[in-house]
Amino acid sequence: MKIKKNDTVKVITGHYKGTIAEVTAVFPKSEKVIVEGVNMIKKHIKPTQANPEGGIVEKEAPIHVSNVMAYDSKNKTTSRVGFKNETNKKGEENKIRVYKKSGNEVKGGKK
Repeated sequence: MKIKKNDTVKVITGHYKGTIAEVTAVFPKSEKVIVEGVNMIKKHIKPTQANPEGGIVEKEAPIHVSNVMAYDSKNKTTSRVGFKNETNKKGEENKIRVYKKSGNEVKGGKK
């Protein structure tokens, strides 16, 4: 999967189409991502010792990775993500993610 945690993405389909937000979690096995403020659901919580009130909590649900696209904030556009091999000063090759439209390096990723 080319989308990683803390990447900025734009939702391209569904009820939240056009929303630009950050990815908070990635689930590679099911090919789903959780995007901040997108696909909100209400979850009923049973009372526990930690939360004696219980109640209804609103939280984000995962959406399929095909419904989001990487967002290049410099160019203010969406783009597919590719990889490029770059050689550092020590002569080692590093594989970096780049936007296919602009060629800029993808900022974000795991922190």
